[in-house]
Amino acid sequence: MEQVETSPEDYIESQEPEIKTVLAELHTLIKTALPNQDYCMWEGVFWGGSEQQIIGYGNFSYVRSDKKKVEWFLVGLARQKNYFSVYVNAVEGKKYLAEIYKSQLGKVKTGKSSVSFRNLADVNLDVLREMIEHAGRITIENES
Repeated sequence: MEQVETSPEDYIESQEPEIKTVLAELHTLIKTALPNQDYCMWEGVFWGGSEQQIIGYGNFSYVRSDKKKVEWFLVGLARQKNYFSVYVNAVEGKKYLAEIYKSQLGKVKTGKSSVSFRNLADVNLDVLREMIEHAGRITIENES
């Protein structure tokens, strides 16, 4: 995955109307929850080998187990074939925030750092916002 020049707004605008509405609402929610974070499009091969387009919010770098330094996003928003995914790459203690918040998020599927759902009615948007704000606070604390 790498950052690309396409703007997130252009990406959202290019979607079908019902998908555009959901992405626009989630984009606003995430920008509001992370007011001081930059955002951009990421494209390329994602975990599992699939081609993806993801709006990434916030930037950080880490060193992988193979000693390679990687640039990445704090929160990502993606449209999959049949659902939407929000990736929250933040850990408290030894647990990803998606694992900590999963019982409060509604009718969603969670992975280590992902929250996936078919439509906005399935996810508790207040809890999703709270989790994303929490990720932003963890990032600020780690930078201090």
